[in-house]
Amino acid sequence: MFEHVRKHNKIMMIVLFLLIIPSFVLVGIDSYNRFLEKDKTVARVGSSDITRGEWENAHRQEVERMRQLMPGVDAKLLDSEQARYATLERLVRERVLAMAADESHLAVSDARLAQELQAIPAIAALRRPDGSLDMERYRQLLGSQGMSPEMFEANVRRELAARQVQAGVMQTAFIASAPADLALGALHEQREVQLARFATADYAARIKPQDAELEAFYQANQALFQAPEQASIEYIVLDIDAIRKTIKLNEADVRGYYEQNTARLSGPEERRASHILIAVAKDAPAAERQKARERAQQLLAEARKAPERFAELARKNSQDPGSAAKGGDLDFFTRGAMVKPFEDAVFALKKGEISDVVESDFGFHIIKLTDIKAPKQKSFAELRPSLEEELKTQQARARYAEAAEAFTNGVYEQSDSLKPVADKLKLEIHTASGVRRQPQPGATGVLANAKFLEAVFSADSVTNKRNTEAVEVAPSQLAAARITQYMPARTLPLAEVRPAVRERVVQARAAELAREEGQKQLAAWKAAPASASLGAAQVVSRDQPQGLQPALLDAVLRADPGQLPQLLGVDLGAQGYAVARVTKRVERAAPAPEVQKQERAQYAQWWMQAEGQAYDQLLQKRLKVQIKVPRPAPLTTGRSAS
Repeated sequence: MFEHVRKHNKIMMIVLFLLIIPSFVLVGIDSYNRFLEKDKTVARVGSSDITRGEWENAHRQEVERMRQLMPGVDAKLLDSEQARYATLERLVRERVLAMAADESHLAVSDARLAQELQAIPAIAALRRPDGSLDMERYRQLLGSQGMSPEMFEANVRRELAARQVQAGVMQTAFIASAPADLALGALHEQREVQLARFATADYAARIKPQDAELEAFYQANQALFQAPEQASIEYIVLDIDAIRKTIKLNEADVRGYYEQNTARLSGPEERRASHILIAVAKDAPAAERQKARERAQQLLAEARKAPERFAELARKNSQDPGSAAKGGDLDFFTRGAMVKPFEDAVFALKKGEISDVVESDFGFHIIKLTDIKAPKQKSFAELRPSLEEELKTQQARARYAEAAEAFTNGVYEQSDSLKPVADKLKLEIHTASGVRRQPQPGATGVLANAKFLEAVFSADSVTNKRNTEAVEVAPSQLAAARITQYMPARTLPLAEVRPAVRERVVQARAAELAREEGQKQLAAWKAAPASASLGAAQVVSRDQPQGLQPALLDAVLRADPGQLPQLLGVDLGAQGYAVARVTKRVERAAPAPEVQKQERAQYAQWWMQAEGQAYDQLLQKRLKVQIKVPRPAPLTTGRSAS
């Protein structure tokens, strides 16, 4: 074969040219580059690669999860370089632990998986009264997160296997009381300190920036004054509700449905019963349960011999504290209100009949059915609104698959307008302006869906103003959009952002003045300690910071105890400057025994986590983990100067 290629290389080059060039024409060079970019490796764990596409998907899911947990969180924080890098590190850890679990042949049984799923509140809420899982609602719940049950359960299995890897290390961690108390003593160490603060706000009034200074700051910091990329769009949504609005029902269909469902729609049948309970625990010894059963059989014989004395027998013999005094009467109830063996017996009786002995978890029952309340049959006029809603919903569900196919094909085939599809399926065309790549606070519906917004800002949609593909934004819900006006990210003109520029200049220069004044006073007070003008002494510690900024508290607690009292200065960045006189180390009162026990337990937990992190680093080294994306610079904090 290779010899054939060598002999006919010119022909092969022409063939390859004909195959490759059309691909650029059809998808565009930019799309091709984006495709390659998504496949670019950003991290490697052993022989397994993590691509940029996987990273982006994982971060998108993480952002969505955080938005649900904290609806008011600043979107910029969630999509910062630091947050994105943290997601990549999490992906690496998960891959490392998964490989370690595979190497150790750790598996998760179906029973363990079921136990874990039952512990998830959202899934536990989907259980029916009989304990079975409502699979349809389960699929819908996972579908809203972009997962199938198989995908979700596989993820849970991987997570449980990874936990086993960590548990093998963390649960063997041991820390003695003496080193724990020593470390906790350092954590709770207290210092007496006096402070002089030089706040930025106190110097702002002195700053009178000139136009030239504002212009220079603006030119040097244009990235701070960017108007984000945004678009005005029109979009359509296809769901069950949209289809239901188009359905017209005829009289015959509604009346036929009424006749078929009258009993169900009129309400459930209610039954009234009395019972005599001989109570015995379900886990009681067999002899005790047999004795209770025999007593119930005796009472059953008496009840059947004289049915009119049933209430009297219940008052004298029933061990149900809630009903015995009422002659065993339980009033009216419907199906689902009682335990299943009791319910089955009641709904099998005719009025006035007495059951055989019925066994339940509470003991042994003798039941008499005293009344039946059949539901009042509602008229066609009364039920018509609910009948029409049910019928429309049923028909809409039946038509959805066909409509979804027409929707998907329509937005693709007539890509320059949404109107043909909207007209065909009788959908409303919605509009929105100021739409951005990330869901904005307060956004609802499809505008809060990251997958939909990604389609809106795809290269083809932005460049060619074509319809997006049909995007599944929720179970049985499709959406498509088209950009009507696109505004790329741009630097706002100085005239428009002058107040913001001035504010930043004033803030920066005021912070600089505060720092200079603080450093000047620090030098003067070090030269003449008696002249220092500081606030009242206060005792601070890591668990009682008394309002000190983290950088200031850290500097105070790091002061060498052997050199106290000591004056030191702390740069608080945009907040200004502080001078602290650390006067002495304050001994912490011995904690109460129960508090000491809790603290040691907490320290043991921290130690276990540290062991787990150390083992994770060891695994990463053994698997030769490479993260090919540079770590972003950490957020800056204040600096101290002694």
